[in-house]
Amino acid sequence: MLRFADRCGHCGQDFSREDAGDGPAVFVIFAVGFILVPMALVAEVAFTPPFWVHALLWLPLAAVLCLALLRVFRGAMFALQYRQDASEGRLDDRGDGP
Repeated sequence: MLRFADRCGHCGQDFSREDAGDGPAVFVIFAVGFILVPMALVAEVAFTPPFWVHALLWLPLAAVLCLALLRVFRGAMFALQYRQDASEGRLDDRGDGP
């Protein structure tokens, strides 16, 4: 499951405010693309396989890598958000800002 608990099971710390959103998915897509695209290009230049071989190799590998890395990246984004005490952005209502 890719959902965070509302509270820590050990100490009871409230985690309901933290939300990683879609950020981890973007980083996972970039990381998987950075890994798979050079491999696919090397395979194309070295062996020139038909399209179905590329689809058979790279699509399942991309799906497995994305699913494997998504938990790691969500956890990292959650930890960074908690460590930096990040919160949702708000406009300055005081009127003295730029």
